[in-house]
Amino acid sequence: MRYVIVCVVKGEGGRFNNEMRKDIFKKFNAKSSKLPAHFTIKSPFEYEGSIRELEEALYKFSREEEKSKFIMDKYNHFDDRVIYMDVSMSKEGKEVHDRLIDLLSKFDYIHFNKKDGKGKIFHVTLTSKKVPPIFDKLWKYVNQYTFNFNCYFDNISIFKWEDSTWKLHREFKFASKN
Repeated sequence: MRYVIVCVVKGEGGRFNNEMRKDIFKKFNAKSSKLPAHFTIKSPFEYEGSIRELEEALYKFSREEEKSKFIMDKYNHFDDRVIYMDVSMSKEGKEVHDRLIDLLSKFDYIHFNKKDGKGKIFHVTLTSKKVPPIFDKLWKYVNQYTFNFNCYFDNISIFKWEDSTWKLHREFKFASKN
């Protein structure tokens, strides 16, 4: 099976990203992920065995951690290939993320690289397919729409690739200790 682990961005920030991605596809035929608005915790990986131990570990982790803030207020890009909403992760959020990476690294079927480990660039993608030929038009277009969202790193969501799309397998919400 193919899995991916993300934090789904909810609220206004998530809605804005989801609507912008639909709009970009409609106007420019430039696609992005089939996942809802998210930042990646672990990029797609393959594993044919049971992930029950992983699920139990994530459940326990989610009960011990508190949600943390991040801000999305500007666009950025990776060369002319990907346009995204920049995530300014709080110090607390970065610490939670790094503890989560340490936990996930204990599973022998999960391996991190520089793009999805502790040193990653936190971002929420707007478009990542068919971008280079129309990058300048896309960049100009998205920058017409300013935004400023206070968001929360408040969930760990495992999606599974089924029927040619990502389907939510399990969501682990951080305990509210406020």
